[in-house]
Amino acid sequence: MKTVAMVLFPDFLLLDMAGPMEVFSTANRYLQPGDRYQLSLIGTEPGVLRASNGVRVQADMHIDQARGGYDLLLVSGGPGASSERCPPLLEWLPGAVGRSVDYGSICTGAFILGHAGLLDGYRVTTHWDYTERLVRAFPGATVETDRIYVRDRNLITSGGVTAGIDLALAVVARDHGRKVAQDVAKLLLVVMKRQGGQAQFSPLTAPVGARETPVTRVQNHVLEHLDETFGIERMAGLANMSARHFSRVFAREVNMTPMAFLQSARIDRARSLLETSDLPLKTVAYKSGFGSVRHMRFLFSEKLGLTPTQYRQQFS
Repeated sequence: MKTVAMVLFPDFLLLDMAGPMEVFSTANRYLQPGDRYQLSLIGTEPGVLRASNGVRVQADMHIDQARGGYDLLLVSGGPGASSERCPPLLEWLPGAVGRSVDYGSICTGAFILGHAGLLDGYRVTTHWDYTERLVRAFPGATVETDRIYVRDRNLITSGGVTAGIDLALAVVARDHGRKVAQDVAKLLLVVMKRQGGQAQFSPLTAPVGARETPVTRVQNHVLEHLDETFGIERMAGLANMSARHFSRVFAREVNMTPMAFLQSARIDRARSLLETSDLPLKTVAYKSGFGSVRHMRFLFSEKLGLTPTQYRQQFS
């Protein structure tokens, strides 16, 4: 019997806990008694813990009582994952991980692992809205920004919220074979493997800064005229700079090249049109500045892992 424990703290995200635990619990229906998962909830405070949505959950034990190891020790995410609030958890985690076979996190639980010194030297991920913060906070880790989940040796981390279900299905497939995991996915009405990664949910375009500069003026002009043709020379001319100087200044201010910004903005414009209108793909491509459906399809597949048609079916 494999043991799986989930660490909870005040203001945790309920679905971060419930999604993976439901996968393991459902898998038990297809497994022999000796192969089933034994599930435990470990709390950072005695008694009932309140999730971020207000639901109260009773943990099986307090961290002071959890002295053994586990086959898989997971840390949930949520608003309360700012772990500086709970030094005892950071003190407890390294020893608990050392006694366990595998460990990991759901969503922003990666920050708790990071503050406990458990991410350095590993490839990891978290919710798309927090990946840049994870990069800055823990430079010793390699953050995969577009992955639904990442397994690196004995560490497995997932993107946000429902990505914990993907993580748990991957664990079940590894432990008991793909057939069991497929049966669980069908019963829960989820897919075994999603098309594309987290990029399909997150905006690709860097936000335009609030302070007006030559670069922000160019950004706003580009966003207002995406159906027009732009190159470095034209954008640099709008900023009254040489092309070389403009490229350096733009990259410094925006953290991406001018052409990467243009391409991302066009993809985001097309995504918005696909989500909110029934316009033909040819019209979407024209209004977004791609020039052709073929070019738009290529970039969608490259950046999002979906074709425009698949994106519309999934998000509209």
